[in-house]
Amino acid sequence: MINIIVHGFMGKMGQVILRLIDEDEGLHIAAGIDPGADESREFPTFKNLSDCDVPADVIIDFSTAKAIPALLDYVKERKIPLVLCTTGLDEETIRKSEEVSKNTAVFRSYNMSLGINLLASILGKYSNILKNAGFDIEIIEKHHNLKIDAPSGTAILLADAVNDGLSEKCDYVYERASKRERRSKNEIGLHSVRGGTIVGEHSVIFAGLDEVIELKHNAYSKEVFGTGAINAAKFMAGKTNGMYNMGDLIN
Repeated sequence: MINIIVHGFMGKMGQVILRLIDEDEGLHIAAGIDPGADESREFPTFKNLSDCDVPADVIIDFSTAKAIPALLDYVKERKIPLVLCTTGLDEETIRKSEEVSKNTAVFRSYNMSLGINLLASILGKYSNILKNAGFDIEIIEKHHNLKIDAPSGTAILLADAVNDGLSEKCDYVYERASKRERRSKNEIGLHSVRGGTIVGEHSVIFAGLDEVIELKHNAYSKEVFGTGAINAAKFMAGKTNGMYNMGDLIN
């Protein structure tokens, strides 16, 4: 039995995680942590991270970027493996997660979807062929109107996957309203759309002479991210240190 603490359990993704854990006979909800926590749950709940003294095998986090530094201190002190799903982290927090991973196992990914990460793998393998053939590269991402960060972490993940596969690296151009000039061949454009209840849509466009190749991923529910987080938690249970991502899980 893997005992899991859910950090941010009152949020939409936190609720998905609770349900998926409850449906898996090999998993158990050890505790929930959230500023809006109540006492009506069948498991221990805490409003403050520092108050949680419940032992666990892994923590799954779907919270907010501002809550992550304290969470990293918490897992470092208690040596609990962390599945870090919150996006929009600044460079300082990312560096801190890497430092913590030297002594406590941390799993971090811009996107927990298996499909997105397989798409990233495909892009890494084949983008150089198209770029060398003169194709321009653009990425469009669409999300619901409550999403704060733009471009999405997933769009950056896909852009990085493309760039990692290129023999000559490209610069990233975010939108084009302020760039009143012809696009260069050595760039990847990233564009954000926010509206309604769009869960997540990402398109990678390779536009060449008289032909266009578009690789697209649609997420129709938040469950795809929850399932990825659950699989990551199973993968992380028992690990003592190191930085991991969906590529490690897939392989």
